[in-house]
Amino acid sequence: MKQANIILALDVDTLARAKYFVNKLYPQIKIFKVGAQLFTACGPDIIEFIRKAGADVFLDLKFFDIPNTVANAVRAATRHRVKMLTLHILGDEEMLKQAVAAGLDEARQLKIPRPLLIGVTVLTSKEAKSSDVLTLAKLGLESGLDGVVCSAKEAPFLRSHIKRKFLIVTPGIRPAGAKKYDQKRTVTAQQALKAGSNFLVVGRPILEANDPSAVIEEILR
Repeated sequence: MKQANIILALDVDTLARAKYFVNKLYPQIKIFKVGAQLFTACGPDIIEFIRKAGADVFLDLKFFDIPNTVANAVRAATRHRVKMLTLHILGDEEMLKQAVAAGLDEARQLKIPRPLLIGVTVLTSKEAKSSDVLTLAKLGLESGLDGVVCSAKEAPFLRSHIKRKFLIVTPGIRPAGAKKYDQKRTVTAQQALKAGSNFLVVGRPILEANDPSAVIEEILR
């Protein structure tokens, strides 16, 4: 089975705490997720710190606004040289297309790679019908996104119904027997990889562990 691409969700309150985990776990973890909690607490400083450490940034702010606002947000994220970022597919086609165009234009001007644009289908904290996830995924990919966020429980369904290459980012990854917390649709890393996921997002099972490195190794088994 292919090797898992683990993304650590830095869902912590302070820059100091985020730096602690980056310093401790890179290069065992090569991609760190910066979400609403951490970005609100310390802004772009954490993005710059992660990049200077040698790791990549998954900016998970789930952009969802009028097309011009989202396009400008994608431009700003591109200037910060994040590897990946998220948008809500529910923002609809025009928002998504303008975001794609803005990211591409900004990257060309800077002569850098465009961030991977990943569309959020249905949050894994909620129950979802596979057909609803498929409808949103198709809209996002047809609008130019590189991939989608979805549970591994929907991933095989998407792979079988969408005949093109695209990335799947899967939150809610848990070691066997671990707490689900507020996630509804959790799976193990091996289940997610078998289902067709490319990137696996893990947060609290690592952040709250006495030995985070050991938990990462357990997840990867």
